[in-house]
Amino acid sequence: MNIDFFTPVNDVVVGSAYYDEDMMLGNYIRLHTENNGFPDLSMVKIAIIGVSEGRGALLDDCAEGLYYIRKELYQLYAGRWNTQIADLGNIEQGNTVEDTYFAVSNVVASLLKKDIIPIIIGGSQDITYANYRAYDTLEQTVNLTAIDSRFDIGSSGENLLSRSFLNRVIMEEPNNLFNYSNIGYQTYFNSQEEIALLDKLYFDAYRLGEVKDITLVEPILRDADIVSFDIGSVRQSEAPGNHKASPNGFYGEDACAISRYAGINDKVTSFGIYEYSASLDVNNQTAKLIAQIIWYFIEGVNYRAKDYPYTTKESYEKYTVVLEDDDPLNFYKSDKSGRWWMEINLISNNKHKRHALIPCSYVDYEQALKGKIPQRWYKALQKLT
Repeated sequence: MNIDFFTPVNDVVVGSAYYDEDMMLGNYIRLHTENNGFPDLSMVKIAIIGVSEGRGALLDDCAEGLYYIRKELYQLYAGRWNTQIADLGNIEQGNTVEDTYFAVSNVVASLLKKDIIPIIIGGSQDITYANYRAYDTLEQTVNLTAIDSRFDIGSSGENLLSRSFLNRVIMEEPNNLFNYSNIGYQTYFNSQEEIALLDKLYFDAYRLGEVKDITLVEPILRDADIVSFDIGSVRQSEAPGNHKASPNGFYGEDACAISRYAGINDKVTSFGIYEYSASLDVNNQTAKLIAQIIWYFIEGVNYRAKDYPYTTKESYEKYTVVLEDDDPLNFYKSDKSGRWWMEINLISNNKHKRHALIPCSYVDYEQALKGKIPQRWYKALQKLT
């Protein structure tokens, strides 16, 4: 990893980060500072990266909020954690936005190879594209989950922007995207053509009202490798610091629960939160929420059960449902966490074998007993066979 991509954490933030209590995050995290230099990454499991890039946003001011997010984050207390965390500082704007993408991809790829989970904070959501491109080096297909009120597909031929990054993720070669899931979209912000396109591609999209019971998002997030969180998916009363903030959206506690589910997922290897505009914030309320979202992601990582993909199917309880005129449908339940998976047996491409077990819930098993094939199983089958 080229550490020259990074500038140290702002001295003003560092100066306010050291408190009497050792377990405040300002003291707990290994910080890249002017005085101490770049942190030692040995034994580090999570690395925070600020990205000062906002040229792809609606207004170019979402690159300026890193100071406020860190200020709020460093004042939080660590949980009962064993995980070592480092803050690597900021990747500044390159001469072109493509230069910034290159730096982000290079850094994320290096961290992935070290088995370190990057938490990307800062700029516009098109940074998700750079994060996704980092997985090219792993030579495997990946799943991307976005918490967003909009799909951000954009129009064909449009430049890469925060409102159109998904188009480039889907269309550009090499295409390593196996599945895209959206959690919390609001129909009036997305055209019917976009909704139909996602369905045609067998992607998963869940309206805000469909996940009112926030526990329903856990199986969705359990299948993700990359999680991209647009703070604009949170309602304006909870997070005013976003140019697309809406009266409707997730509550703050829902956003934190979603983040914890993402962290606790054994497969998630990168997490990013985007589109914060400090100029619109009120009393640092949005910065506080983002800091708490990051806290809950770290909390989740510390409580990973490591029951998938770290164990074999033989370690699970197996339940077989015989469907009329169909092959048996196998379900697996983890003894460690009580979580459920369903299996697809027919796989024609070895590249996709890591997607053979589809996260699900006990409700899906109950539906299968009634002869109803879970929709997520059907969509995954279309892509695997």
